[in-house]
Amino acid sequence: MGGFLRFLICSILFSIISRAAAVDTIAPRQSIKNGETLVSSNGRFELGFFRPGSSNLYLGIWYKKPATGTVVWVANRENPLSDGEGVLVLYPKGTLALLNSTKGVIWSSNTSRSAENPVAQLLDSGNLVVKDEKPENYLWQSFDYPSDTLLPGMKLGKNFKTGLDRFLSSWRSTDDPAPGQYSARIDTRGFPQLLIEKGSKIQHRVGPWNGNGFEMLTSYVKPNLITTHEYELNDEEVFVWRGNHDWELLLMRPLGLCQNYAFCGNFANCNINRSAVCSCLEGFVPKYPLDWISGNWSGGCVRETPLDCDKDVFLKHTGLKWPDTSISTVNKTMTLKECEQMCLTNCSCTAYANADIRAGGSGCLLWFGDLIDIRELTEAREDFYIRLASSETAHPESTKKLRKRKLVAIIASSIILGTGIIILGFVLLLRKEKHSKEGLKKRDFRKDYVKCGQKEEMELPMFDLKTVASATNNFSNNNKLGQGGFGTVYKGTLLEGEQEIAVKRLSRSSGQGHQEFKNEVILIAKLQHRNLVKLLGCCIEGDEKMLIYEYLPNKSLDCFIFDKERSKQLDWNRRLSIIGGIARGLLYLHQDSRLRIIHRDLKAANVLLDGEMNPKISDFGLAKSFWGEQTEANTNKVVGTYGYMSPEYTVDGLFSVKSDVFSFGVLVLEIVTGKRNRGFWHPDHDHNLLGHAWILWTEGRPMGLVENVLGDFTAPSEVMRCIHIGLLCVQQRPEDRPDMLSVVLMLRGESALPEPKQPGFFTGRNLPIVNSSGCKTGSSSINEVSITQLDGR
Repeated sequence: MGGFLRFLICSILFSIISRAAAVDTIAPRQSIKNGETLVSSNGRFELGFFRPGSSNLYLGIWYKKPATGTVVWVANRENPLSDGEGVLVLYPKGTLALLNSTKGVIWSSNTSRSAENPVAQLLDSGNLVVKDEKPENYLWQSFDYPSDTLLPGMKLGKNFKTGLDRFLSSWRSTDDPAPGQYSARIDTRGFPQLLIEKGSKIQHRVGPWNGNGFEMLTSYVKPNLITTHEYELNDEEVFVWRGNHDWELLLMRPLGLCQNYAFCGNFANCNINRSAVCSCLEGFVPKYPLDWISGNWSGGCVRETPLDCDKDVFLKHTGLKWPDTSISTVNKTMTLKECEQMCLTNCSCTAYANADIRAGGSGCLLWFGDLIDIRELTEAREDFYIRLASSETAHPESTKKLRKRKLVAIIASSIILGTGIIILGFVLLLRKEKHSKEGLKKRDFRKDYVKCGQKEEMELPMFDLKTVASATNNFSNNNKLGQGGFGTVYKGTLLEGEQEIAVKRLSRSSGQGHQEFKNEVILIAKLQHRNLVKLLGCCIEGDEKMLIYEYLPNKSLDCFIFDKERSKQLDWNRRLSIIGGIARGLLYLHQDSRLRIIHRDLKAANVLLDGEMNPKISDFGLAKSFWGEQTEANTNKVVGTYGYMSPEYTVDGLFSVKSDVFSFGVLVLEIVTGKRNRGFWHPDHDHNLLGHAWILWTEGRPMGLVENVLGDFTAPSEVMRCIHIGLLCVQQRPEDRPDMLSVVLMLRGESALPEPKQPGFFTGRNLPIVNSSGCKTGSSSINEVSITQLDGR
């Protein structure tokens, strides 16, 4: 018994001596309780229990030297010790835990790994770590879970691989360290940028990293301080970290109206030093003029002249804060000239800039959609280029017009109440005069053009029947290109062989085709995009109704991807280019065209290829258009093609932009694999192509989809990414599918993608397949036909 007591006393003394010699560590089964602390070896930081108010107790880290007592990290922010009892222990496998005699485990480190000889240590940086015998191998660290302070060496950002998001959040109050309303985080949508948020709403956008620092900080902080920050963006994570050990005043709020996120709305510039704080960018005008002159700028600005994709130009802007980059994408290797060409060839691209402004600039940053949250910065050195219609910069008078508009806006903003009625009356008179002039122009215009439809005011060149018959050799079978649900398509030649055309001749026996004909005229005549087929005119004589399109020599996509020999012409780069072109065309229909258009019959047979194998979406007979913000509708008449239609549309008649996204996802998987979704066969199961792709995905071998298909391709990561995107697009629930803007960004980006859920129509049936293609390649020419199904609800 005496020997045991001597052993116990020696063990206690040894523990006390060890603690005295190493006050910055905790070994397994050692503990820290209220009144005890750990101190880093340089004496700068201290860990222990503290009370910010008069009652609740927390475990935290604070500055010991200098003796400010400033708390920089709190473990149990949302679970205080109300009874004043707590102990911090390290378990033998490396888990730190804060225990309470009444509540049990109050807080613990979420360590996923274990160690044989773990130790917890408070480092000189203020980082509390759990590590094994190898000092650089951390099992867990407090720097991964910041509170409200960014310490030197601490990362702020997201790990794409693990999903860990490191961000700062304010205290709820001076007495309560629980997360408050405000947070600072790296937004990883598009090109990463630093945001200040209140709840889920953006309050202030500090901006993206421009190479020298975060855009807004470089305008307010001395350059030698900013250089102490480092930024990293790669395939696995994005983060910013501080490299010095001094307190710095980086940003002080509030900084004025222009610091409020999107204060002036879209396509507008904010300058607090002007009497009219907001002004439209060149080439743009107020969306709501009366609100604008009264000082309500939130509606923003719109284009004065619509874009014409192939003829657009770019206007350089200097000294402005870059627009919100959440709808952008980045390429680190492109030159500025290559960046301009990339933006010019994508009709959805609205602006571009160098991603890094150092050493003359490098990389490519592309914006898509509306440009928002722009303001003047006196110290800004970044340039960016905004897309405008060529007419906006074609004449010197345009500059005078812009200056005059700005002057009028400034004068009008100072005359709000007293002259409001006069201004309103003047606007109405101008509008009436404008409508009268437009009416005269329309009447004069009809001298040269005849209306091809009776449904809307839509003018198109009218071809007479004799000209079309002559061009197609009297609709000879030798000129026949293909046949669809509502008629036949012929090849023709106009203007003595100088222009080739494709003539879609409506079948006289088609009772439904008349409405589809008018629908296609009305919709496609309004569309201008390099990835949409171009309508040249129409012909209406007696019972004959025809549409005249540009001729595309390589016919439809299905003629290639489903044909054993022709598919060899489509290497991986060509397939990826086709996928990207279809995505951009669909994005234009959904978001950037004058009408919001849902195609409803997107399939391989309705994607035509020009002489350079560029894709063009065709056949808008089944399309539906929406106005304003409407994005979905219901129908009792289900039309489309089996194998491409989404579950909610086929079963319930619900269609939306997400219905087209589903069809696009099917098309992506077909392009990648060279196999049809409907009619797919596999010896091991009865699933369709979607089901087969899902099986391989869940088994961790999605590249099995392209075995013996693509040959010696050199970009397996790109193939894998396209399969991943395809599966995201064909998910069962519409709300789980991405929109087309997200798809375009996914195709161009390298960031991590979310995990897909089970696709719709997981299993397939051996439904009949009917030949309706013009490929003329034997068994490979079969394709699905469009169907009409009346719902008996």
